[in-house]
Amino acid sequence: MNSKLPPLRALQAFESFGRHSSVRAAAQELGVTPGAISQQLKLLEEHLQTPLTVKDGRRAALSPKAKSFHAVVSIGFEKLRKAQALLAQQNSELDINVSGLPTLLMKWLHPKLHSFEASNEGVSIRLEATHDEPEPEFLDHMFRLTYGAASERFPHARALFHDVCFPVCSPEFLRKNPEALEPSNLSDMPWIDIDWGPSFSSVPKLGTWLEAQGFPPPKRKPVSIHSLSSSALEAAASGKGVVLAQLSFASVDLELGRLIRISQYSVEMPEPYYICWGSLILEHDKPRSFLNWILAEAKN
Repeated sequence: MNSKLPPLRALQAFESFGRHSSVRAAAQELGVTPGAISQQLKLLEEHLQTPLTVKDGRRAALSPKAKSFHAVVSIGFEKLRKAQALLAQQNSELDINVSGLPTLLMKWLHPKLHSFEASNEGVSIRLEATHDEPEPEFLDHMFRLTYGAASERFPHARALFHDVCFPVCSPEFLRKNPEALEPSNLSDMPWIDIDWGPSFSSVPKLGTWLEAQGFPPPKRKPVSIHSLSSSALEAAASGKGVVLAQLSFASVDLELGRLIRISQYSVEMPEPYYICWGSLILEHDKPRSFLNWILAEAKN
């Protein structure tokens, strides 16, 4: 195999083709003809001295060996795309960039931002809601709001708050199911689950809360399972069932009466939420003011 790096154009065509599983789609994305994509794939095969595609019916697909190669190449291109986006942010006139977990931005930070904007007139803020953790070096130009051990990969981090969870439902659901006010009945209630994925298996569920109170686990399957806490809260607000809500995420809906807390008992989240940053970002006044503000807000 050739020890020199392949041509970048050929790698780009390969990465796009593998992601779309289509020569035509890759051509459309890169603004070239399908023939040009095929030519670049052939050039890459010759460079690597390895077949990269196989016939799958009438269409071409990645060969088994090419799939593992594509996975690594895709990571590299994704980092290039993120670096380009970061440069675009730096070249913009925005004063503050904040990347954060979607529900943390939507349900906790966003309702509070008006107080920061009121005392920092004319400040411009970009909020990027994503589960993907940015590269640590990006935090010289942005803040990251995240949860638990993910904060350890960044240069600087401060805990914002340690959340608690309790069951909630909508007023409509409670009218139809008044027995839900008795905690021992929740095992039989329609319920909504939140699943952040295998990396967060210790995050409490309704069964965790029931066990902590000495009650049996839910006796039925959840009516729906949500990867976003905000989506689960909306399902509960629409009357679909009971959900174990985090105080920081449900507080506005509780104040508005869209959700009702049906027990004063709570369980703690295993880890706190954090704000993370790099050293260079605090050389500027507005980001420094934002950090001081959000740390003060988290104490309230």
